[in-house]
Amino acid sequence: MRTSLNVPEEVLAAFDETWQAEGLDSRSRAIREAMREYVESHAELEAAEGTVTAVLAYDYEHDPVIHDLHAIQHEFGDVITSTNHVHKGEWCMETAFCEGPAEEVRNLVYRLRDFDSVARVKVMVLGTDRE
Repeated sequence: MRTSLNVPEEVLAAFDETWQAEGLDSRSRAIREAMREYVESHAELEAAEGTVTAVLAYDYEHDPVIHDLHAIQHEFGDVITSTNHVHKGEWCMETAFCEGPAEEVRNLVYRLRDFDSVARVKVMVLGTDRE
């Protein structure tokens, strides 16, 4: 299947450098692998049930979104056990340590991803099978 994408020039250049350095055959193969990884990481979060422990790491442009992020942190205060925050110029990186129902943690992740000023949200889930 053929498709087209709109990608910022600098992102595409960095992507091309990465897949070429790894020795992949083509950009198409690199995109397929990236898509598989994206689907797998979301599948883990979607499959989680019961009470989970998770850490969310996200970076964002401070001024456009900070008040909304604070509101969300208060809204999800029942699952966020602690946060850590660092500044790098106009950008910030934050970690949120969470424990609670998988559905609530999922909802928090999706709310964070809704903001254009949030560049990335990475999730690590410690499964319910680990005590």
